[in-house]
Amino acid sequence: MSILNIQPVVRGESKVLLAFSGTSGTGKTLSALYVARGMVSKPSEIGFLDTENGRGSFYSDKLDGQFLYANLNHPFSPDRYGKAIKEFQETGVKVLVIDSVSHEWEGIGGCEDIANSPRADGSERKIADWKRSKNEHRTRFMNSLMYADMHIICCVRAREKTDFKDINKPVSLGIQPVCEKNFLFEMMASIMFSNEGKNQTWIKVPDYLKEAFGTGNAYLGQETGRKIIEWVRLGEKENPIVTKSRGEIILICEKGLKALQESWKTLDPIARKALNPEYKVHEASAQAYDKINSESESNDTSLETQLLELYELKKEVLQEPLATDCKRIIDEKEYTSYQKVINTLKAL
Repeated sequence: MSILNIQPVVRGESKVLLAFSGTSGTGKTLSALYVARGMVSKPSEIGFLDTENGRGSFYSDKLDGQFLYANLNHPFSPDRYGKAIKEFQETGVKVLVIDSVSHEWEGIGGCEDIANSPRADGSERKIADWKRSKNEHRTRFMNSLMYADMHIICCVRAREKTDFKDINKPVSLGIQPVCEKNFLFEMMASIMFSNEGKNQTWIKVPDYLKEAFGTGNAYLGQETGRKIIEWVRLGEKENPIVTKSRGEIILICEKGLKALQESWKTLDPIARKALNPEYKVHEASAQAYDKINSESESNDTSLETQLLELYELKKEVLQEPLATDCKRIIDEKEYTSYQKVINTLKAL
């Protein structure tokens, strides 16, 4: 089965994803609002998702009219961020400013908390479950960003970081954004602000947007936004219903073929007709996810069988706390710990 829809290239009308990072007071939030204003015809087409305990409302008088605003309280899980993004999309805003995305990584209920959350029995987790945490980050948050039917500007906190690999010789890593390590490179452009916003360091800016962002030695404003949107409009325009539906279909593929088939039936007739040439591609994607999930379950089952056999063989000689840990991992089906425990038991 073909997994691609190969055809002559056509320049599409892109959705822009930008990341503005910086320490407190470096102008990233205000710059984001000004750039957003240049991308729309009126302030009410801008959305502002505030995770900073209402601080975003302090900027209510900075534009020539009101923008749409909502405060997201903790827990700052990837799932809640994803749902908030979708709620703003349903209002019809054209540009969403998120201030900030850092809480999704290290805030209350964010990825770090998910990785280190207590076990099912309430006991402290000795090994962080980053597999689960990063999967939530990718499927719930990043996919919502990547396939949203609106432009998004993400504000990212930054602070001084230090490497403590050698506790006796800590090494300064300088000012670093607070986010998942690959986040900034998933964006179309990523910029670090300093000097109250007047200066910017380019982390990632493609050639086609360099003119919009200037020299890095002047404030970014509405003109930056206007140049960005001019570049966007060079692409071939598509019915918004089709664009929105495509994003939804891409996301649904992660749930497998059956979910795709059910979702396809509910598509707007206009979108279904336009997307019909792409169906085989989405079908192949959904089937690939089914295979991945099946193999993952099969692998977990195989490791579980090995662990149970080893445990039964060696449980009489196991000492505490290893005996308790093994029993808990087996009872809770903590798949991420299986291989490590198997290796430990084999070494006994």
